[in-house]
Amino acid sequence: MIALCVLCFLLAVPTCVFSQLTLVQSGEGLLKPSQSLEQTCAVSGASITSSTIQWVRQPPGKGLQWMGGIWHDGTPRYPQSLQSRCSVTRDTSKNQVYLQLRQMTADDQGTYHCAREAQ
Repeated sequence: MIALCVLCFLLAVPTCVFSQLTLVQSGEGLLKPSQSLEQTCAVSGASITSSTIQWVRQPPGKGLQWMGGIWHDGTPRYPQSLQSRCSVTRDTSKNQVYLQLRQMTADDQGTYHCAREAQ
């Protein structure tokens, strides 16, 4: 049976000299084709209602690919190629942003990251 390798990393991004923004990811590590990827990005140090959070992936040996994001007003956006399989949502009470990618294929292998756009 073929398995897809999906890695998650912790990402800490300083926002300025006076504060520290921390993004902590969690989710599955190894998936089978046709399964769904679900990732959580827990944000501390800034409110997601005033932040745009983006998701990217890095396939083995390749550059970063934009997966989608959710703007400060709650509007999600995705690349045209992923609109039918990808969703980015958020829970403002938990200050968390979620990525779901349905019907995984071999092309979805890679390391997934969440990131906050600089304000």
